[in-house]
Amino acid sequence: MGGFFGAASHNDVVLDVFFGVDYHSHLGTRRAGMIFYDGKGSFQREIHSIENTPFRTRFEDDLPGFHGKSGIGCISDTDPQPLLVRSHLGTFGITTVGAINNAEELVEGYFADGCKQFMAMSSGAVNTTELVAALINQKDDFVSGIKFAQDAVDGSLTLLIMTNEGHIIAARDKYGRLPVLVGKKDDGYCISFESFPYHKLDYDDEYELGPGEIVCVTADGYKTISPAGSDMKICAFLWTYYGYPNSNYEGENVEVVRYRNGAIMARDEAAGGGIPDVDYVAGVPDSGIPHAIGYATESGIPFSRPFIKYTPTWARSFMPSNQEVRNRVAKMKQVPVPELINGKKLLFVDDSIVRGTQLRETIDFLYGAGAAEVHMRSACPPIMFSCKYLSFSSSKSEMELLARRTIQELEGDEGRRHLDEYADSSTERGQCMLSAICKEMGFDSLGFQSLEGMLEGIGIDPTQVCTYCWTGKE
Repeated sequence: MGGFFGAASHNDVVLDVFFGVDYHSHLGTRRAGMIFYDGKGSFQREIHSIENTPFRTRFEDDLPGFHGKSGIGCISDTDPQPLLVRSHLGTFGITTVGAINNAEELVEGYFADGCKQFMAMSSGAVNTTELVAALINQKDDFVSGIKFAQDAVDGSLTLLIMTNEGHIIAARDKYGRLPVLVGKKDDGYCISFESFPYHKLDYDDEYELGPGEIVCVTADGYKTISPAGSDMKICAFLWTYYGYPNSNYEGENVEVVRYRNGAIMARDEAAGGGIPDVDYVAGVPDSGIPHAIGYATESGIPFSRPFIKYTPTWARSFMPSNQEVRNRVAKMKQVPVPELINGKKLLFVDDSIVRGTQLRETIDFLYGAGAAEVHMRSACPPIMFSCKYLSFSSSKSEMELLARRTIQELEGDEGRRHLDEYADSSTERGQCMLSAICKEMGFDSLGFQSLEGMLEGIGIDPTQVCTYCWTGKE
């Protein structure tokens, strides 16, 4: 994943961009960077690794050397960026968010057209943001170039460009898979992936781009330079998992949607045969907690927090590069409340179950702390396909996904023909999958939110929501 923040003002924007980017740190763990334009033809740029050091700490020492009334920055889970590019369109900064599945094909096509080289990273691969810049530069203006790049990319492409005039061009993916929002305050405007960062920086909501829309932002305002399309497929996981609780997308607040989703799940489970007799409903920290609150409120079962994540020193368990250390950190972060576990029957709600790697360790931890029963609920349906648009559930093989691996073990290749049945817990195949996962993971029972229930919880037109991870349909 990844996120970005940009600002154009009549005053210096360094701190706004610094804090605005920092507030996107939940979206990426690999690289981050910022570029500023000084208004006199010069750019300043820094890119750092944030794999073992948070963004704020990593960039604090750079702040005294930055100045400018326009700037963009990003958190990236992919290649180093933002990049500074010089071309026939001028010198410009660029940062991208999305996924490019046909990058090698695009690179080879670029060479076939007579172009000679790209800078290669140590792996030999081409930086995808540089590739996007090269596609844009094949046209005579930014709008034509951006639309050409978005049409060429198999996947998704949302981006920011800062021109050598200090203008910021923002383009939302042509199917709107990610949000892009404009904020306003007295001395300027900003552009952001999340809404809450600019609220904290005293910007007000001004505008939300439509799918495929391109706008130009300056200190004096914003202007649509390419209109929005009519088709949208915004990612459902924004609300289910990776969107920040304070943010709103398409008018729907993340935290409110999660409460509603949990309540719908409890409502439907009660109507379908009953909720297990448990002492507490709990959420798997952090994003499972609001879903669990909704479930507990609807079911009337007390909500509790039987274990707490210790995050002051290890905010994210995937930050260490060594997998063994990663697993150890994940285990060390789980601090139990014995009085709420020992002898208790617990029902946990998680935002999703993707591979199930750390969840099994969590279950062992709970039984080791004396839990009598552990029931598990997923706030979204079983994930059947790796995401090809935002790299959320990307895997080397779909057999890494818990649901697909279980189906393969149950029925072999024949199971691929019946994925819809396996995703429906009311069918025989659906019940077989649930039983097999319970046996493997150690749950006393397992339930997944239905696709219809999740979409009801999100609350916007279901045809405008991307559900590829569950259905495999574009």
